[in-house]
Amino acid sequence: MLDVRDLTVHIGQTRPLVRGVSFHVGAGETVGLVGESGSGKSLTARALVSLLPNGLRAGGSALLHGRELVGRDHPAGVRGHQVALLMQDPFTMLNPLTKVSTHILESLPGAAGRTEVARRLAEVGIDDPAVAGRYPFQLSGGMRQRVALAAALAKDPGLLIADEPTTALDMTTQHEVLALLRRIQVERGMGLVLITHDLRVARETCDRLLVMYAGTLVESVSSAALDTPAHPYTAGLLRSVPSITHRQPVLLGIPGSVPAAADVTDRCPFADRCAWAEPACTAHAPELVDLGGRATACRRHHEIDLTPAPETPQTPPETSDQRDILLDVHDLTKVYRSVGFRRTAHTALAGVSLQVGEGESVAVVGESGSGKTTLARAVLGLTDPTGGRITLDGIDLTSYRRLRAGDRAQARRVVQCVFQDPYSSLNPAHTVGYALREALRQRGEPVQSEVDDLLSLVGLPGDCAGTYPEALSGGQRQRVAIARALAVRPRLLVCDEPVAALDVSVQAQILEVLRTANRDLGIALLFITHDLAVARQVTDRMVVMRHGLVVEHGTTAGVLDDPVHPYTVRLVESIPGAHRPRENQGEAHVPQ
Repeated sequence: MLDVRDLTVHIGQTRPLVRGVSFHVGAGETVGLVGESGSGKSLTARALVSLLPNGLRAGGSALLHGRELVGRDHPAGVRGHQVALLMQDPFTMLNPLTKVSTHILESLPGAAGRTEVARRLAEVGIDDPAVAGRYPFQLSGGMRQRVALAAALAKDPGLLIADEPTTALDMTTQHEVLALLRRIQVERGMGLVLITHDLRVARETCDRLLVMYAGTLVESVSSAALDTPAHPYTAGLLRSVPSITHRQPVLLGIPGSVPAAADVTDRCPFADRCAWAEPACTAHAPELVDLGGRATACRRHHEIDLTPAPETPQTPPETSDQRDILLDVHDLTKVYRSVGFRRTAHTALAGVSLQVGEGESVAVVGESGSGKTTLARAVLGLTDPTGGRITLDGIDLTSYRRLRAGDRAQARRVVQCVFQDPYSSLNPAHTVGYALREALRQRGEPVQSEVDDLLSLVGLPGDCAGTYPEALSGGQRQRVAIARALAVRPRLLVCDEPVAALDVSVQAQILEVLRTANRDLGIALLFITHDLAVARQVTDRMVVMRHGLVVEHGTTAGVLDDPVHPYTVRLVESIPGAHRPRENQGEAHVPQ
């Protein structure tokens, strides 16, 4: 169906961003493009549908049913009709001021009517006819992605390119969207190119995987053979994936970051981050060598053993009943009421109770809309609860506005936060050192050595102090955000999806920083996440929320290994590649 040969993407005349990429996709086959951010996955996809940003140009060849895609400014009758692109954020595909029905009608050929719109929506699992009359902002993230998929498939393309279609979704919604893609693909005999940085998703969904690094392919392998990698980069990605079955002693990311493709054209691009590199690896660029059923661009593939070593599961820490209570949330409620002609009420929290002990780490998990972030905002004083009580270190924090100045200052020293998006939590006009010094001033006169100590604690070099946030990668920014939170020496750190937007390798590094803060500094964690494998690696206990209620709680191992509530069972079963262990490692409790 699709035959890509020596695909390149350049900026200007000579600076490559993607180079020498070759692969094929058969009818009904799913091929995954995996790798860290900056590897060239999305640029490869955009080159195939002539959607490269201004200033970039594609070279090489990509034949779709024998028709050339590369070099065509506007491939009439190709984009949409023969090949379609589904993006990560449906808001980039859907006009927020246009109803769902209009999006579908604009994509359908000929004079289609409401019946055809309803049929197309039903194909992607939307059976409610009222959805057709709604706007995208009135739908959930999963529902928007289904509408975007319906619009992408409206012209019945033979090939779909899906660029991180589930990255921003919670586990159950991700599972549903991937199952939907698979069902439609089988029914239509459609080829699928899935771009993702989540190896769990890629392994479960794809027939073959193409591993990209610094704009080039470094390995091609079947999903079944992924556990025996032939390239050190693939092995590093696999080591970085958090386990859902046990708590790992050490979370191993890949040191360093992806280099610019133009800087490594004459050498192995992974050499600077590779534990097996030798001088010959930087002498010339290795070719992709066919090994029979797989291919690798590692010149030492025949002499190094990349098989992962077996791990000894870490013993779960002691539970909260052996610790003094630091945070006590009792019967917390939060109701959002709208004003105007039509008054409505939405209950975000419906009587939530939980405790966090000194030095303990507690996960709060659940789907989007379960009330996790509202709970975190209430603890941080960013929203006032409608009812209930929040006590932190003996201070009643139910309403920050009613606190005396001294109590408010004390609360701010006791609790700090790390948000999902490090871009919005750091001031782009201030250097890293300035941001850390400002935080240090909250507990006394800072000295440069303290700034250096904080950077060292989160794994950053001291020269980062003079750097502005825009010059750092996403993972480095998140490390700075954590260092700033730790500067005031808090006793509780509230983490709201702190690794949801990060590559798997960077994610492992950030999680290890948080585990170190919890284990070595005794800082308690209230960890908000929808990724149960991440929760397994960081937390002692787990609270499962649904529709503003706690439906199950217990030790993290107990809840994940032997879930009791049907909702928790569904969450666990939604994890790509998850399996249920035979023996329970803890006790779970279902609130009455």
